[in-house]
Amino acid sequence: VIGQPVKSKRPKEPGENKIKPVNKKVKPKTPKMKERESADSSLKSQSILTQVMDKGHFQKLAATLSLSAGQSIELRCKGSNVTWNYPSYLDTFKDSRLSIKQLDRYGQLILANSTAADTGEYSCWLQLCNGNKCKKDETRTGSTYIFFTDKEELFVPTPSYFEIVYLNPDKPAVVPCRVTTPSAKVTLHREFPAEEIETDGTDIIYDVKKGFVYQHPTSDHKGIVYCKAESQGAPQISIKYHLLYVEVPKGPPSTTIVASSSRAEVSDSVRVICTVLGEPDVDVNFRWQYPGQESERPVIIQNFWRLINRGTGHTTRISKSILIVEDFEARDAGNYICIAQNLQGETTVATTVELN
Repeated sequence: VIGQPVKSKRPKEPGENKIKPVNKKVKPKTPKMKERESADSSLKSQSILTQVMDKGHFQKLAATLSLSAGQSIELRCKGSNVTWNYPSYLDTFKDSRLSIKQLDRYGQLILANSTAADTGEYSCWLQLCNGNKCKKDETRTGSTYIFFTDKEELFVPTPSYFEIVYLNPDKPAVVPCRVTTPSAKVTLHREFPAEEIETDGTDIIYDVKKGFVYQHPTSDHKGIVYCKAESQGAPQISIKYHLLYVEVPKGPPSTTIVASSSRAEVSDSVRVICTVLGEPDVDVNFRWQYPGQESERPVIIQNFWRLINRGTGHTTRISKSILIVEDFEARDAGNYICIAQNLQGETTVATTVELN
């Protein structure tokens, strides 16, 4: 529900926390639901998610809902095996304001003393289980995006004052300056040269649930930007976002391997280094196979990564895994194999170290 007036003060007394059932007049009916299915297929199962109102009344939820920060909210999802999704930071800080329970016929989510930072998507779905294996029931889900409006916090607060946004040429990039008041006017600005960035609704669009979306990022978009919001008062500025352009081909890791020496003496220390060049936001996992592995030969393995700027505005992530063999022995001679894996696949490389 968008447009609910923002309270000038946060509610402090239980009696002031009451939420008016403003949505009753637009209770969805079957014909209307059918009409909107193509726009949002999740509305087919919207009925399993409801909000508990005053005096035991329930209200089916629309795609969005606006509440004043400070209010508490109770959501219910019909079913005996319900899974919830909500803004992740509530988990990160193990927030005691959030309570989730599974009762006989429904799942319950209660958020007390809401803040602007709680703005985000709240959804639930039923689990279909067969023994220990469970999967999501796609036909029985519910979702709503809740704005917890706060005139002191027009932007949804973040834990940091500066964030990096990676610009990949083959996928949209999001500058996530979300607002707590859906009616706020939001503009995007470049820090240097100081200017407002035009959002034409085609290449750059504003999504109130996501932020500014660059549909087709290019190296021209790189730099430091921030957002400005206005709503019945002085404008507010978001944190700054550093837009880094990256241009690394999608695919399995680009991997190389090298040993500190191809031949080693007894009692030498040998290092075998496996290196991957890739996208800044793509994690790489390493596995090793080496001659003394079956005899449980003790080795040291160190994994780390860092970002490098190649000087052309392109940023690359270097991931490394170093296998160290101390006090080289005859059993350590042979092939050292590194398997590097990312979401696109895996690459295997090998090198040989022989005993002198």
